[in-house]
Amino acid sequence: MTSLVDRFLRWPVTAVLWKDVVLETRTKDTLVSVFVFALLSIVVFNFALNPTPQNVALVAPGILWVAFTFGGVLGLTRSFAVEKERGGMQSLLLTPAGRDSIYLGKVLSIFVFMLAVEVVTFPIFAVIYNLPLAAPEFIPVALLATLGIAAVGTLFSAMAVNTRAREVMLPLLFLPIAVPVIVAAVEASGPAITGEPWGDAIQWLPILAVFDVVFLVICSLGFGFVVQD
Repeated sequence: MTSLVDRFLRWPVTAVLWKDVVLETRTKDTLVSVFVFALLSIVVFNFALNPTPQNVALVAPGILWVAFTFGGVLGLTRSFAVEKERGGMQSLLLTPAGRDSIYLGKVLSIFVFMLAVEVVTFPIFAVIYNLPLAAPEFIPVALLATLGIAAVGTLFSAMAVNTRAREVMLPLLFLPIAVPVIVAAVEASGPAITGEPWGDAIQWLPILAVFDVVFLVICSLGFGFVVQD
């Protein structure tokens, strides 16, 4: 077991991921705050919109991804704030690891944290909105959309954390760029979570995949300029 962990940590990307996972398992600050925010968003929208069986298929996907996205923004803000407070980012930059490796490691850690919250939140969401608990078609949509959110959010979190109003600056920078991913996720999630035939919704999966690749490449190149002194 020890040898497997050692091999895992030899790669800079996985070492950054492991660092964040170990830190989060000790504090649980990010996971708890994101989960509570996402859950509250779902409950508040339920009372505000009062969805009926006739319109739940129209409003539920948007509510779900609004909760996931804004919860993710909260988690991104918290993740990089901790790095700044404890000097973690400066320590990472002093290592021989490349800037792109640090970026990809942070993307993976945020991706894992968001997925963990989504796995716990989705069954509650399905019960509240009377939707099927088992939605295997939703899995690829969640994976691709969450990766896109993590890819864009990591870059802008690293940028916003050095500003005084990072809680305000991050959504202003992040949301306009992430709109294509969110829209595609909402469109693809409708049939997936309501049990309807996929039909034209499946065409959004390649679009999400293309967005992910483009964002990962561009953001990994820009990350080095963002974090340099």
